[in-house]
Amino acid sequence: MSRSLAELVDPRHTAIITQECQGAVVGPDAGLKALADEARREALPNIGRLLKVARDAEVRVVHCLVQRRDDGLGSNHNAALFAVGRSSVSIAPGSPGASLLPEFGPEPADVVLTRTHGLGPMGGTDLDAVLRNLGVTTIVAVGVSLNVAIPNLVMDAVNAAYRVVLPRDAVAGVPAEYGEAMIRNTLRMLCTVTTTDELSSAWAQR
Repeated sequence: MSRSLAELVDPRHTAIITQECQGAVVGPDAGLKALADEARREALPNIGRLLKVARDAEVRVVHCLVQRRDDGLGSNHNAALFAVGRSSVSIAPGSPGASLLPEFGPEPADVVLTRTHGLGPMGGTDLDAVLRNLGVTTIVAVGVSLNVAIPNLVMDAVNAAYRVVLPRDAVAGVPAEYGEAMIRNTLRMLCTVTTTDELSSAWAQR
């Protein structure tokens, strides 16, 4: 673990953001079963490890979830992705599908943000303002998916002048080869790519 990584993810200015780690996306009844299965293989266990170490080090934890009214009012309908899984699992406010996986919390100090539209957690939401009010300048992005929302978050965050750290074994996409290619060919040029073990080591030393 390099000293530069430890400085980059110093708890005084860092938040870990979980992206759509919720029942309808990566839970047992997820609408995209292939994505949920891939996330459970490696990413979700590593996210659990990272959250424990992050909280112990007093790193801010922010959970970003998506929800939609059962009648769909106010949500997007302009891309095929928004219809995927809609008939099989509800993400109505308060439903299991719209809720954080229980193994991830939330803990009392965690911040939980929801959105009803869009492809990522930052565009047109409270996330940027909340992070700035917390004094955050570095984002650690975990969750799903490397197909859409994680690249969206990374690019929005970089455009908003945040530094972004991506633990490659705490994110998932399908097929797995595509996720690896996304990291290798695009995301590594925009953020610091690391691993769960390296991040855990950095935070455990605090």
